[in-house]
Amino acid sequence: MTDQHEGEDRDGELDPGARRHNRTLRPRSEAFREFMLTGWGQEDNDIRPLESSSYTPRRLRELGAAFPGRRIVIPAGTTKVRNDDCDYAFRPDSAFAYYTGLGEDFEPGAVLVLNPVDPDSEEAKTGATHTPELFVHPRSDQTTQDYYMSAAYGEYWVGARPGLKEMAVMTGIPTADVATLRDALSKDVGPGSVQLSVLAKTDAEVTDMVEQIREQNGFPDPDANSAADDALYEKTSEHRMLKDSYEVGELRRAIAATKDGFDRMLTALPGALGKPRGERILEGAFNANAREEGNDEGYGTIVAYGDHAATLHWMRNTGTIGDDGLLLIDAGVEVNSLYTADITRTFPASGHFTQFQRELYQVVLDAQQAGFEAAQPGRTYSDIHDACMRVLAEALHEWGILPVSVEEALSPEGQQHRRWHACGVAHHLGLDVHDCSQARFEHYQGAKLAPGMTFTIEPGLYFKENDLLVPPEFRGIGIRVEDDVLMTENGPEWLSIGIPKTIDGVEAWMAERAAAQTR
Repeated sequence: MTDQHEGEDRDGELDPGARRHNRTLRPRSEAFREFMLTGWGQEDNDIRPLESSSYTPRRLRELGAAFPGRRIVIPAGTTKVRNDDCDYAFRPDSAFAYYTGLGEDFEPGAVLVLNPVDPDSEEAKTGATHTPELFVHPRSDQTTQDYYMSAAYGEYWVGARPGLKEMAVMTGIPTADVATLRDALSKDVGPGSVQLSVLAKTDAEVTDMVEQIREQNGFPDPDANSAADDALYEKTSEHRMLKDSYEVGELRRAIAATKDGFDRMLTALPGALGKPRGERILEGAFNANAREEGNDEGYGTIVAYGDHAATLHWMRNTGTIGDDGLLLIDAGVEVNSLYTADITRTFPASGHFTQFQRELYQVVLDAQQAGFEAAQPGRTYSDIHDACMRVLAEALHEWGILPVSVEEALSPEGQQHRRWHACGVAHHLGLDVHDCSQARFEHYQGAKLAPGMTFTIEPGLYFKENDLLVPPEFRGIGIRVEDDVLMTENGPEWLSIGIPKTIDGVEAWMAERAAAQTR
């Protein structure tokens, strides 16, 4: 990382904003300022419309139609502090990404605003309810002093970035300087006129600004304001449930990149066996692929050997990988558009399942297939869940582990089988790994499955090492098989069908990758 004091000279003075933090001395002499603004060549500027810009107008129309007369405020969010003066890599809020089509780390601090149109205007006669406007920071390029003075936006520090003109081309949305945001949000606000709704948890500064404008213009009731904001939050989740063709294409890209990441992990596996923190050796292989082929990992990668696999969200990945147990890996690449895959595979570390491991693994695979067959248009997530749970409960009963009958366990009053699978077996997938999570129950778990929905199916069996209610041979084993699914008019489609998961398929895949290591 660049030295905090690189570039300071004897004429330098401490940046007032940095004085409190003992930060960089930057030159302030007039000679330096003039020198920094001269002698720069023309930059390449090949800015084109993003593919997503063809899809966002419909999304914006649908959102606006749900809130007639309201000004809708959707911040991108800001960078988050990791420690001291180091930030995490910026990743915009998923709702902002969905409605602007912007992915990656283009614009921290940006704000999308949907302004209500005059009901008597020509726009309103065409059915329009809102006009979008994207508030962004102007470029801090080599024509401005911020080029070298602003650590947040100065292109000396962060590299070339799109500004107002570029963002307008990329998104197809008119842009404005974010410095004018307060005046724009305040326009015509008042009872009987424009009201405000904001995604309140994304950017505290923007939320405070909205609250101040509300209070100043006759909307001081915090409960009413919170209810309005919650309604917006829910709606932005619900809108993402049905994926368009662009989104499905991005998910396919994410799944293909994830397959490549699994390939790398399996290639690295023989060399990781018995090594301290061998789980992290595989995690590193996957995450390197995620950065090469996409934006990042879609969520914290899980590499869990043995008893670690019975911890559903094991992400320390500090374990040593033996050569006789099972290895559970849950990972997904987030591509530059921010859509992520979510895949889990369970491997025999030796390369071959034992007969006992085969029996357990096949039950989980059968449960997943039952869930897939239950996933039909017009059915619900509960149907997927119930189908998976019946297969698992029947196996637990056959093994003599379930202390009651299958039917008693499956009843609402029972659920004893859930000791070994306490989580759900499916969730929406898209810009977030648990996409649409803020939707109301009746629009999510209770909603009928419909063409365009993308989701996972991920049953498992989890036997803790200290579980005295199962025979010793079961203890310290975790198995999950997770795939990504697209609902079509003709039923479900395995989006991740190209990633092996049958017993024979997994063993052949492992053998192929082990051979690749020696070539």
